[in-house]
Amino acid sequence: MSAAPRIVLDSNVCLDLFAFADPAVAPLLQALRSGAVTAVTDAPCREEWQRILDYPQLRLDPAARARCLREYDELLRPFAHAGEGETKLPRCADPDDQKFLELAHAAGARWLLSRDHALVVLGRRTARAGWFEIMTPRTWVALEAWRSRRD
Repeated sequence: MSAAPRIVLDSNVCLDLFAFADPAVAPLLQALRSGAVTAVTDAPCREEWQRILDYPQLRLDPAARARCLREYDELLRPFAHAGEGETKLPRCADPDDQKFLELAHAAGARWLLSRDHALVVLGRRTARAGWFEIMTPRTWVALEAWRSRRD
């Protein structure tokens, strides 16, 4: 049996999953829980997640913040790497999002899911290079539903 494909989730996708319980990404949450995919994270991504949970505009009470952090830690596996390697990855227009590209490449992820346009527009380049696909979580859910109907 082969290992589950790796996936990287940016912080907005994690908000949809853990803070907002967006039904549109429920199949992604199920895939994470069932082990159909393995989500990976690293220290910079987890630090950003923890920082975002404290944003006042989210209006998350302490219990909700703790639950979001716990679910993140339960479903995303730590992946240690040395940062940007020798491979020349495309530069994200938002420097704060470069870490997701670096993690996806270092971890050998199949997908990087994001709602951030600055990342999604790089998807054609990363796929053409044979590294990983970048898409929105809704696109991923739709593609997985289509693939399961085909099989």
